[in-house]
Amino acid sequence: MKWMEIIKLRVADSNRDSLAQQLAEIIPGINLEQGLREIKLYRRAVVDSDVSIYLYWESKRPAPHGSAAGFCLMHMLKAFGLISHSVWIEKEDQEHAEVTEKQRIRKTI
Repeated sequence: MKWMEIIKLRVADSNRDSLAQQLAEIIPGINLEQGLREIKLYRRAVVDSDVSIYLYWESKRPAPHGSAAGFCLMHMLKAFGLISHSVWIEKEDQEHAEVTEKQRIRKTI
């Protein structure tokens, strides 16, 4: 089953440099977690003090309240600002969500 954790953080300006350093130190260790397929970091387009970390997992069962790695990241990131954490499970039947090229063209005309 595929699932992901989203950790959102609003960073205080004074903490940006130390956050980058902390993430550079902790992310390589998190990458070793079994079932973790990918980690992606994003910053918000309009408010560059907002950072999101996406942990993409594949396992037999999702952790509905988050993984140990996710909780570790949350605990570490609390010192840098306001934080939120959520877990999302991929719908297994994706047939209805697929958009064909013809549908995209129709929408633009």
